[in-house]
Amino acid sequence: MTAPLELSVLIPARNEADNLPALLQEIRTALATQDYEVLVVDDGSRDHTLSVLQHLKNQGYAQLRILRHEHSLGQSTALWHAAEAARGQWLATLDGDGQNDPADIPGMLALVRANQHLAGSLKLVAGHRVKRRDSASKRWASRLANGLRRRLLGDATPDTGCGLKLVERAAFLRLPYFDHMHRFIPALILRHNGCMLVHPVNHRPRQAGESKYGNLDRALVGILDLFGVWWLIRRTRLDTRPQELEG
Repeated sequence: MTAPLELSVLIPARNEADNLPALLQEIRTALATQDYEVLVVDDGSRDHTLSVLQHLKNQGYAQLRILRHEHSLGQSTALWHAAEAARGQWLATLDGDGQNDPADIPGMLALVRANQHLAGSLKLVAGHRVKRRDSASKRWASRLANGLRRRLLGDATPDTGCGLKLVERAAFLRLPYFDHMHRFIPALILRHNGCMLVHPVNHRPRQAGESKYGNLDRALVGILDLFGVWWLIRRTRLDTRPQELEG
């Protein structure tokens, strides 16, 4: 039987052949003293993403596990399949474009370890991109969606769209699955009686390729998802626990 790990790094990737080698090497460097695994989901790529991953695996990247969707199923489905297959107690999610910095993961893990008094309730450390390195249109769409989301869901999250998060695997798999659910992980965690901390993280310009997830059109479509999550949360009654009585 395979021993459990503290950490699994999950990366949804679609047509990211030019970004993945550098990103995976950065993960290797950042987590050199950590027992971990990396699950990359090739989400129906039409470039050389799969062959790049297979080459890295064959060259001795022992921590790398490769999952593949024959056709693109989206970022949320890729993350859910990776979480289901993961062995780590905690899941670090990263975008495949290299804009998230793996060097932030140890600090997020340290935050979890430093808050052991919250054990049993601390379920999420959410990254906050203090200095966004995106286009003006993406920043505008993000501000619009974030402002509306905070008013409706009250999740107190400054940057729910940040791809870098550290979430307890068991808590993540208990959340309701739907397409684009990854955008609402903080609100769903809080509604399921979990505690969340926010950690400032680095954000970098994309070095190659084009954005596949999180563009302006998807941000606007996400507003429709927002009302669905608002409806779902209003009907969730898992934010309180029963009292066990003696005698």
